[in-house]
Amino acid sequence: MFYSLTGTVIAQDASSVAVSCGGVGFLCQTTANTLRDVQQGKEITLYTHLNVREDALDLFGFSGQYELEWFRHLIGVTGVGPKAALAILSQLSPDKLALCISAGDVKAITRAPGVGPKLAQRVILELKDKAKTVLSGADSDVNVNSVAAVQDLPNTGEAIAALTMLGYSQSEASVAVSKLDPALSVQDLIRGALKQLSRGV
Repeated sequence: MFYSLTGTVIAQDASSVAVSCGGVGFLCQTTANTLRDVQQGKEITLYTHLNVREDALDLFGFSGQYELEWFRHLIGVTGVGPKAALAILSQLSPDKLALCISAGDVKAITRAPGVGPKLAQRVILELKDKAKTVLSGADSDVNVNSVAAVQDLPNTGEAIAALTMLGYSQSEASVAVSKLDPALSVQDLIRGALKQLSRGV
């Protein structure tokens, strides 16, 4: 029904923003990522999703279409409602979420308030195919297909497991290992990944 709203920000709190369009104020629930782009009194465009329930009409707004797309993917997962989807996208940017899904990083997704391990596993299971794209923005050199592939190879899988035991997240370890030659020994994979991780790559 609504594709987007463009107007002046008239109010905001920790989970929503009100935008005045033609004299009408629209309250949009949103993520922490979008709220960082919001400034009171300034004009903003929010890409919207209208959630129709029996007793309410809830409007959700996002500063980017990519975030809206991932919100829609998330609410399409069994057991994930709008509140949980907003919590996940507040904890992880869309790119980071795609990466965590490809890497099978349950722990990173459960950092979102109200999201337990079972729900995180369902998100990974149901959205694995959606995440098979090249990441945009800062992670444009990371291919999620490569990240997913290294999980199933003997040497790379062992190297990732070792790196997670050293305190790195599953997704960080998977990205670092995916940039190396999978034919390397486990020790060389770990060494090469640690070099990358120490440089913040």
